[in-house]
Amino acid sequence: MFGYGEKVLLLDAKRRRYLFTLKRDGEFHTHSGCLNHGSVVGQHEGSVLRSTKGAEYIALRPTLEDFVIQMPRGAQVIYPKDLAPICMIADISPGAKVFESGLGSGALSMTMLRYGAEVTGYELREDFANRAQINVREFLGIGALDRYHVSVRDVYQGISEIGFDRMVLDLPEPWRVVAHAEKSLRRGSILVSYSPSIIQATKMHEALGEGWLDHRTVEVLHRTWHIDGASVRPDHRMVAHTGFLTSARYVGEN
Repeated sequence: MFGYGEKVLLLDAKRRRYLFTLKRDGEFHTHSGCLNHGSVVGQHEGSVLRSTKGAEYIALRPTLEDFVIQMPRGAQVIYPKDLAPICMIADISPGAKVFESGLGSGALSMTMLRYGAEVTGYELREDFANRAQINVREFLGIGALDRYHVSVRDVYQGISEIGFDRMVLDLPEPWRVVAHAEKSLRRGSILVSYSPSIIQATKMHEALGEGWLDHRTVEVLHRTWHIDGASVRPDHRMVAHTGFLTSARYVGEN
């Protein structure tokens, strides 16, 4: 059952989604009326609630995907269609020691933390670093911050820590980090870089010299389908390009 302090996702009749935290004396308002937060508390997931104007809402607990799409942000986030492939390509797993730079609003951080990794993050902007930590705490709880170590630092100037299993970058010039990565990653580790431009991906490939294996760049496309009885076809819209994922495995120079 829902309780105060929890997040709730409401779906209206048109399946529009509303995400908020349940608070004492809190109220949810739309043009369809008001819904007291107290009327959600004690209800089970899937319960149907009615506003003061009779509008119906289905109450659910938000998924990570829901939160990433609707969470407060300071920077553009990496969207779910890329978050899952990044974690698969980087082989993020419980206990993995991950270095991340370019935290943005924390979407990738919270996904990797959800996978059980320990994340060390460098972020150049203090406001982005703060926003990322707030979003992680809001969705995963304050305990997740024990595995999330954020510094306001310029990764292009170097990385102090060593022994990382994985490195994930979302930066304008990720190739400038390769030399630092070679000092901070253990042998056999994996690096993944997210870049909006193919020019960025090309420069990243060029920077991955001797000691790097299995270079590849992939682009993930997302297309939904319309299925209604005998009417089955691709939807008219799809999410095509968002970014390129460039990865490689570091084995060191022989």
